[in-house]
Amino acid sequence: MKIRHAAVPVLLLALAASVTTLLAQSKPGVISGPVGTSPYDIVRYWHKPFSKPGFAFGGNSGVFAETPNRILVAQRGEYKLPDPVPASFTAGFAGSIGVNVLSAVAGRVWQNCLYELDANGNVTQVWNQWDKLFEGSPGPAPHRVRISPYDPQKRIWVINETFSEIYIFSNDMKTLLRTLGEKNVQGTDGKHFGKPQDVAFLPDGRILIADGLDNHRIMIMDKDVNYLGEVGGKGSGPGQFDGVHALGVGPEGRVFALDRSGGRINVFKTTSDQKTLQYVTEFPGFSLPLDIIVNDDAIWVTDLTPLRFTKLDFNGNHLYTWNVPRELPDGYIEVHTFTVDANGILYGGDNQYGRTQKFVPKPGADPKLLIKAPWRAK
Repeated sequence: MKIRHAAVPVLLLALAASVTTLLAQSKPGVISGPVGTSPYDIVRYWHKPFSKPGFAFGGNSGVFAETPNRILVAQRGEYKLPDPVPASFTAGFAGSIGVNVLSAVAGRVWQNCLYELDANGNVTQVWNQWDKLFEGSPGPAPHRVRISPYDPQKRIWVINETFSEIYIFSNDMKTLLRTLGEKNVQGTDGKHFGKPQDVAFLPDGRILIADGLDNHRIMIMDKDVNYLGEVGGKGSGPGQFDGVHALGVGPEGRVFALDRSGGRINVFKTTSDQKTLQYVTEFPGFSLPLDIIVNDDAIWVTDLTPLRFTKLDFNGNHLYTWNVPRELPDGYIEVHTFTVDANGILYGGDNQYGRTQKFVPKPGADPKLLIKAPWRAK
């Protein structure tokens, strides 16, 4: 077993510089296939502020629509506003005053990290009793929030990137049922992680963990989260990664894994061997792919440069792309995460302006251009 203890927390200035460096190193993605306008309208200022005076939303890194009236959010703490608060501050998000909450780490406060919204953008629950899980983090901490479509208990999974832990909560968020990994201890064995990024669920009960930014692997776990095997590894070769950022599962055993800094999607398939996945191919040409939703016959991905949603078929052909504007009041810097509810409403979390926005289909929009709720086995 190989375990390495986490390094001493780096300086805040170094953290901010790392964000700038990552963006500077990303190469523009290749846009092929049809490019058009967004098939959605944004519901302006949908995400209602709930912070105490003097604070704004933090980076909305994880968003999951469990139902049309229950949208779960994991945010990277809140941002402490300057005093006096600029008159241009609007709708609870720091981006309205020109602040990037991903890089402005000096203003980050670990409070109100996990909460839920209703369909109208009102906060209905804040689980600040779990802020202690993220307190003292020198980095971004919460990264994803997910629920398995095959879990009758609908347990909520939250990925803590910086502390290399994964939390499994009861559906009401009152109970922390299990913690996977060990706080601030990284390892390459079957019980430790190296900056995990995501989790996905196979119809047969197995669990896939994107582990992640340091270990560059997909861990394969049984239904009780016992280690079975893994695929991946650091590199640019077939099935390797330079940061596994998100996972999507589709029909016929397909598994799509975003190679963030590698700028591609690695495609795998399940086999009769429960301990591994078979590498199939890659879909290159991305800049910094961020999140993914797999539908019955296609996949949707958000990418960073240029910021966009792209639809691909299962052969990697680009079927449609629409760019996401940066300009406020409705723009984004980064669609770090997106989710679609059972009614076809799209929600996108912005990790840099700091908020979640609601997208509703435009009247008469082509159904083929709309993102459906994630695929699940019938």
